[in-house]
Amino acid sequence: MCGIVGAVAERNITAVLVEGLKRLEYRGYDSAGVALLNEQGELQRSRRVGKVAELQNALSEQPLAGRLGIAHTRWATHGAPSERNAHPHFSGSDLAVVHNGIIENHEQLRAQLKDLGYVFSSDTDTEVIVHLLDHTLKSQPDLTAALKEAVKQLHGAYGLAVISAKQPDRLLAARSGSPLVIGLGLGENFLASDQLALRQVTDRFMYLEEGDIAEIRRDGVQIWDVDGKPVQRESVQYHDGAEAADKGEFRHFMLKEIHEQPKVVQRTLEGRLGTNQVLVQAFGPQAAELFARVKNVQIVACGTSYHAGMVARYWLEELAAIPCQIEVASEFRYRKVVVQPDTLFISISQSGETADTLAALRNAKALSPEQGGYLASLAICNVGISSLVRESDLCLLTQAGPEIGVASTKAFTTQLVALMLLTLSIGQVHGSLAPQLEAELVDELRRLPTRLGEALAMDTVVEKIAELFADKHHALFLGRGAQYPVAMEGALKLKEISYIHAEAYPAGELKHGPLALVDSDMPVVTVAPNNELLEKLKSNLQEVRARGGELIVFADQQAGMRNGEGTHVVNMPHIHDALAPILYTIPLQLLSYYVAVLKGTDVDQPRNLAKSVTVE
Repeated sequence: MCGIVGAVAERNITAVLVEGLKRLEYRGYDSAGVALLNEQGELQRSRRVGKVAELQNALSEQPLAGRLGIAHTRWATHGAPSERNAHPHFSGSDLAVVHNGIIENHEQLRAQLKDLGYVFSSDTDTEVIVHLLDHTLKSQPDLTAALKEAVKQLHGAYGLAVISAKQPDRLLAARSGSPLVIGLGLGENFLASDQLALRQVTDRFMYLEEGDIAEIRRDGVQIWDVDGKPVQRESVQYHDGAEAADKGEFRHFMLKEIHEQPKVVQRTLEGRLGTNQVLVQAFGPQAAELFARVKNVQIVACGTSYHAGMVARYWLEELAAIPCQIEVASEFRYRKVVVQPDTLFISISQSGETADTLAALRNAKALSPEQGGYLASLAICNVGISSLVRESDLCLLTQAGPEIGVASTKAFTTQLVALMLLTLSIGQVHGSLAPQLEAELVDELRRLPTRLGEALAMDTVVEKIAELFADKHHALFLGRGAQYPVAMEGALKLKEISYIHAEAYPAGELKHGPLALVDSDMPVVTVAPNNELLEKLKSNLQEVRARGGELIVFADQQAGMRNGEGTHVVNMPHIHDALAPILYTIPLQLLSYYVAVLKGTDVDQPRNLAKSVTVE
């Protein structure tokens, strides 16, 4: 959520830094700051709580100018939003650092540095970095060499930008688990956490890879990889086709956004995973203390976000051992609810402006503790400046980027990733999640973007299966356990954009009514990961075949399911069962897309629907 901008140039770069911060406001933040090296060789700093406009006003009243500088928008993780906790952070008067991410071993390093005589002026983990670097400089005077040495002691996630008054010819960067990009200019170069921050000054970019350290000067860039070896990173020209509002090579925005999912899931994970566990502070500075008090969870959402919440209920109860309720916001807001003690209220929305979800949050916050109110509120959202984020106590921003297609795709999968991070965080704090299992799931989360890419590679297979729906008017979607909400999401996508009537059921419910609908004109789509419910699911599918129903089965490659008469099996990559709902969403999105294309409907703007439902 935090944003970094840096520059080294032959001109005053104050306006460049401030404009870069403005372009990062969509990410969400609570304070902003800038540090510049002035003409007298002194580091000067300005910081403000609130919006970038507050910082801009401060700079109007007390201008700062310089040719070397760094700037930052902060979302609090360690220490409450305040001017003293805002970035940049200094060590003495000569060294400044801005930081995205979380340093896991900051308490240990803080104690060591205090013993060495360092005095801390903030509550942040970032201040540990700048003092550690200052200490390293005493034995390693070159700033670049000192940074290479200092980062070896940092555990966690970080994207760093560093400047020094004593070595004013360079801007340094280091990346580990938090993205950074270098902007290339003529006689000047730039750094940011997102290329959008630099679009006003350059269209050429160089992306740092995991473990990279970069020395950025006016006339060139040097990069060293995680092993300390000099490397060249490819320079990429940014063009209009790369804009979020351009379909690029894709026929529709929806297809583009489906294929963006490995990238946006990677972005949502960046800076939030430690070595073997989720970094709980990603939810806010008081998150660990608050999560420890949570005894129940209430989730409220609409549409696709509601399906994400339904999956989270399975995760929270199974992995974190926390009771969870989930309800459609439009129903929840109009009924009297009995709030269980110490309940965390979670709202989920892509836009953060969904009218029913926002009203439900406001109703929940209106209840005082004496009235049986909620412990706290948490928003899972894609828009950092939205009402939902501003009005919630805690927030985890998904990093899906702008989603143009009305039928949500990448917003849904990033919501699921965020909810898994929440589940693991609560389980970790409560001690209900075995450390070995958490480490295993963290490892699987790191591999998730690759698995999603493998699922997307089945694009042509799914396109062929879509032909089975060309003359159909109805469809059934089946799933068991956490795959039932995935089936609901698949049915919703099909009806939204192809206008085929589709319903989803728990597979075990077939014999209680829906089986009466099954015939050769009713295709039945099911998701079948290789878990303890697989054999029961196979029995349900045999019931469908016995009635002449045509089956489309997305099955784990180890599930032992085969093609046959009236049965079309698509083998999916094997994945940990807990993460299967995220993976199995992909082929259902592709299926609905290709059916809609065959039907000739308006894929990106289906009839009667709006992207953000901001009215009741």
